[in-house]
Amino acid sequence: MSRSTVDESGLDRRPGGADDATVEAVGKLSEAVETVERARGALYTFHQLMGHADLQLGEAADLLRAAGHRGFAETLTNELVGRNVISGRWTFQVVEEFDDDYWSVVRAHERSVRDALMAGVRHVYEAEMKAARRTPGQPGHEATPADGRN
Repeated sequence: MSRSTVDESGLDRRPGGADDATVEAVGKLSEAVETVERARGALYTFHQLMGHADLQLGEAADLLRAAGHRGFAETLTNELVGRNVISGRWTFQVVEEFDDDYWSVVRAHERSVRDALMAGVRHVYEAEMKAARRTPGQPGHEATPADGRN
C-alpha cells in the first residue's frame, strides 16, 4: 500500500521520515499482536470453561453419591475433580505462564518497534488504508467522529 494523499481528514498519522515499507512492516507486526490477543482470549475461554467443567464434575459426583452410587462418585472425586489439565498445572497456571513468558514479551517488542519507527503512533497503516478506501462526503465514510477524536 502506498501512502495516501495528506488531507485535512485527521487520518494522517505517519510520522515524518517513515517510508511505505516501514509502515507496512509495523502494520504487520501490529496484526501479529492482534492475533496473539485473540489467542489469549481463546486461552482465557479455555481457562473458564475448564474451571466450570471441574465444578460440574464435582456436582455430578455429589449427585451420584446422593443417588446411592458411592463408587462412581468416589472415582470422579478422586480422579477427575481438581485434576491438573497439563502436567502439574491447572489452567490459571497456564494462563499466567502464557501472560508472563509470551504475551507480555510480544507486546513489549511491538511497543518498542512502534515507539522507535512510528513515534509511538498506533495503527498508521490502517489509518492510511481508511483514508484511501473511504468516499469523502458519503454518509458512513466520515474520516473521524463528529467530536473530533481520531
